[in-house]
Amino acid sequence: MKNKKILLVEDNPDDVKLTLRALKKSNIANEIVVAEDGVEALDYLFGRGKYSGRDISVKPQVILLDLKLPRMDGLEVLQHIREDERTKLLPVVILTTSNEDNDRINGYKFGANSYIRKPVDFNQFVEAVKNLGLYWLVLNEAP
Repeated sequence: MKNKKILLVEDNPDDVKLTLRALKKSNIANEIVVAEDGVEALDYLFGRGKYSGRDISVKPQVILLDLKLPRMDGLEVLQHIREDERTKLLPVVILTTSNEDNDRINGYKFGANSYIRKPVDFNQFVEAVKNLGLYWLVLNEAP
């Protein structure tokens, strides 16, 4: 499980810390790559910009994608991921504070594997992250 990377796409430093803390508390020791906006996430996936030269054959096991991002929002990132043959099968979990029906509907419409609203309570958030890790890193078999 340790060699499976997680790509966390999140612009809020507090939410990054919270997610990393919840992953650690859930004994998920995978390498976490943090992209602070949608453009950086796509640069990581496709080996561009500061990630040029990265071995793009090494894909994250799961992408945890926020929706409200600078430069390019999460739904647009999701569309780019699904349009490219190299990434279209990657599991993408939308992990957001948005409770808007339109965001949830469009997330699934554009190919999200799951949509999880971040609980405000830390213990509930830890439990949600623990279940995410168990499913996407242990139980799920990648294509």
